[in-house]
Amino acid sequence: MYRRNDEDPGFSTEAYQARTRGHGLSVQLSPAEQETTAERADQIALPALRPSPAAANPIQKPLKANRRRVLAALAAIAVIAGGADYGAYWWNTGRFMVWTDDAYVRAYNTTLAAKVPGYVVTVPIEDNARVNAGDVLATIDDGDYQLAVDAARGKVGTQQATIDRLGRQVASQQAAVDQAKAQLVSAQAAQKRMQLEYDRQQALAGREFASRQTLEQALANRDQSNAAVQSAQAAVEAAQANVAVTQAQQIEATRTLDEQRTALAKAERDLSFTVIRAPVTGVFGNRAVQTGDFVQTGQRVASVVPLDEIFIDANFKETQLASLRPGQKVTVSVDAVPGHGISGTVASLSPASGAVFSLLPPDNATGNFTKIVQRLPVRIEVPVDVATQRLLRPGMSVEVSVDTRMGNVASQERPATTQTAAAER
Repeated sequence: MYRRNDEDPGFSTEAYQARTRGHGLSVQLSPAEQETTAERADQIALPALRPSPAAANPIQKPLKANRRRVLAALAAIAVIAGGADYGAYWWNTGRFMVWTDDAYVRAYNTTLAAKVPGYVVTVPIEDNARVNAGDVLATIDDGDYQLAVDAARGKVGTQQATIDRLGRQVASQQAAVDQAKAQLVSAQAAQKRMQLEYDRQQALAGREFASRQTLEQALANRDQSNAAVQSAQAAVEAAQANVAVTQAQQIEATRTLDEQRTALAKAERDLSFTVIRAPVTGVFGNRAVQTGDFVQTGQRVASVVPLDEIFIDANFKETQLASLRPGQKVTVSVDAVPGHGISGTVASLSPASGAVFSLLPPDNATGNFTKIVQRLPVRIEVPVDVATQRLLRPGMSVEVSVDTRMGNVASQERPATTQTAAAER
């Protein structure tokens, strides 16, 4: 029995009937089968009978070619216009711009350290909190230092009492000097009277109007008066020497008092160091101690970053420095604040390259030499109004572009920057 295969590409109703007749079979197809068979045959014969697109539409190929030429021309015009625009920008502005991305935000960070050893009692400031100059950042146990102050103050009081006592002794001995001088005057008066008596008795004895005994008595009285005068003079000198000695002791005591006052001042200063205060206004951070820690002299406690006095150090290549001058305007792009343009001003250029200030400066006079382009830091000032927004933090990476055109040098009366504002404060 011969079976139909409708999926055969070469299948047709006539071929099927011919095959069946060749086998002596007679097949009758229903109207639906005849219609399906006809459609199948038309689909097989359609590709051979259908004309090609080019033959059907001979104008389509030239239109596509013209469209390609138009698009190519438009693209060329766009490229030329873009190149012309960039060329105009480069000629008017771009060739005067000096750019680098080797730039960072800086600030004069203050590192706080303990001046005296002791246990940390309190750290009242939270991390990253803003502090003002004079605020208490940490306290150290002050018991021992308070005792040292009390002891030094007691010594000062004792020494002051000693000086007062010596002062009174000086006054007392000065009175003794006055007394010795009075006695000297009395002795000198007696000496004068005895001298006159001796001269009279000697004259009388020469005329034999007085006895020899009376003359001898007058001579003895004169010698005694002379000795009394000398004794009185020695008493005056002794009293004066005692005054000088007491005054010297008073001076010595005064200098000792000065030393003890210095010791008291040191003790009070050490006591004040138990309270660590913020030296500048800024942000408290980088805390290295906790309550209960024992700190040594010079040990780091924390840092204060003055965000209102930030600046930028841009490390330009030495080949870019020829046209850089202080006062030129700078455009700053901050990676952390995209789309926020910041204007600055060139403040100064470093006196030497970074390699010169490194721990081990290079010595190119020995060995082989390979030339390397060096970089020099350029200080860029940031306006105060930008710094006070606290968008910039030390350590941030920035990109700077300096406009080296002569007309873009800032005048002397430019807006205040963080450095000038800090100097005025």
